[in-house]
Amino acid sequence: MTRGIGPNVVDYEKMYKEFRWDVPKEFNFAWDVVDKWAEKDPEKVALVSVAPDGRSAQTHTYGDLSVLSKRFARAADRFGLKKGDKVLVMLPRIPGFYITMIGLIRMGAIPMPTPTLSMAKDIHYRLTQSEGVAIVTTDEFASRLEEIEHDLPHLRLKILMDGSREGWEPMHMHIGKEMGKLERSEVAPTRSDEEMLIFFTSGTEGYPKMVLHTHSYPLGHYATSFMIQDVHSSDLMWAIADTGWAKASWGKLFGQFLLGASVLQHNQKGKFDAKQVLDIIDRFNVTVFCAPPTVYRMLILEPALKTTNYSRLRHSLSAGEPLNPEIIKEWKDATGLDLYDFYGQTETTAIVGNCRAFPIRQGSMGKPTLGHIVKLIDDDGKEVAVGEEGNIAVKMTPLRPPGLMKEYWKRPEANQKCFLGEWYLTGDRAYKDKDGYFWFVGRADDVIKSSGYRISPFEVESVLVEHDAVAEAAVIGVPDEVRGVVLKAFIILAPGSKPSDQLAKDIQDHVKRTTAPYKYPRVIEFVESLPKTISGKIQRKILRKMEAEKLSVSTRS
Repeated sequence: MTRGIGPNVVDYEKMYKEFRWDVPKEFNFAWDVVDKWAEKDPEKVALVSVAPDGRSAQTHTYGDLSVLSKRFARAADRFGLKKGDKVLVMLPRIPGFYITMIGLIRMGAIPMPTPTLSMAKDIHYRLTQSEGVAIVTTDEFASRLEEIEHDLPHLRLKILMDGSREGWEPMHMHIGKEMGKLERSEVAPTRSDEEMLIFFTSGTEGYPKMVLHTHSYPLGHYATSFMIQDVHSSDLMWAIADTGWAKASWGKLFGQFLLGASVLQHNQKGKFDAKQVLDIIDRFNVTVFCAPPTVYRMLILEPALKTTNYSRLRHSLSAGEPLNPEIIKEWKDATGLDLYDFYGQTETTAIVGNCRAFPIRQGSMGKPTLGHIVKLIDDDGKEVAVGEEGNIAVKMTPLRPPGLMKEYWKRPEANQKCFLGEWYLTGDRAYKDKDGYFWFVGRADDVIKSSGYRISPFEVESVLVEHDAVAEAAVIGVPDEVRGVVLKAFIILAPGSKPSDQLAKDIQDHVKRTTAPYKYPRVIEFVESLPKTISGKIQRKILRKMEAEKLSVSTRS
């Protein structure tokens, strides 16, 4: 079943070949995108903010966001914020997040989104490393900053988007008093190559790196929203993502507003509720839905999946990790929709993906997006042959893609590692088939070498979760006296299944039958949870570290 094919379905090969980025010398997302839509159609809905109950909602138009972000910028200017100041933004999924982000960008300050799950230690690290001068948060999270503010020499401004607290500026009150009119000539201009935004990586290796993007970054998301997400102005898109993730910028801000669409956010409180998610899709007539595989894993276990009305939903996507075949099948059986997987990083926009402009090849990453020359290269920078595994790399010449980060700020050694001549190295590996589809192998440092074979953890994990008893799985290599390294699987069982030696054997036999026998996990450990980043990605590095520590203790004993 195919519903509502949008106008963004084009001749991919022709458009990919002819597409060129048009990046003006001066650009500012607030003035050049939000305000332009506000001028064209001020009553056009930009934002639907769903309350924690999943039923009530607040709506903001493009006109609203234009006026409110101008008021924010005017008040922030009075507080002493100026162009280039770095500001930590730790806000839940409330309208204030949009007002803050657009307001800061408007005045040339540099927002640094961070998850609301961040604790005092995380906040201290981010503000110290970035030399951040301000924080914007809510009363609920303010005490975390107060624990460590005595040790933050650069901090000079604390802003609340709700409530009242001593020593904090109640921005929500100031916004109500400020004039909504602000002329562009009243703020410093921003060049497209100037610093606009800092994301913190999820920190799978050491402390998070600071990913620095310029004012051209929103333009890079044209490839994400137009080509991959098939967004057009009549859409209401819901991307499930914490406001501290780069995914929030991917799925409910830059690209969607570029195309004049509406976005939905849900201020979820407490434990994830799969039934509530499905109800929101139906209740608010969501047309484009995007979520990480972790969410889809929980949705396919929810009985309401088979009874929800999906008549308005026309497109569904996933990003963050590769999709498992079982998720794809269960979702399509229930909704009638294919799941379109796409790929990118905090450091980029969407650079490879499946889209409606060419036949979907389930399990693959898809093909390069508009404006991105993506190749698979060896360690010397030479392109590998079809079917051969290589490093996923983005070419920076003849024109550097606007969505590619400027650099890892203050991390020259990391920059040296990821920039190789005319290439940006993603740190991920894949191979390409004869039709140009990319197939994910894994992080370069996650690939397992066992008995002379190179094995992708994700490939084995995909087979494992096809077993009825397996809900989630993570695979690493562990030392073995005979084989050097063998595969070990950490498995979370599905509801109703109990760990046993017989079940472990059944799972191993399933892998042997489904894929090459050398890929089966010789060791299985049943666990209650898996270490993940805030964005839901499995942290195999932590599992490897845990195993190394076990081995060390055993050796000492």
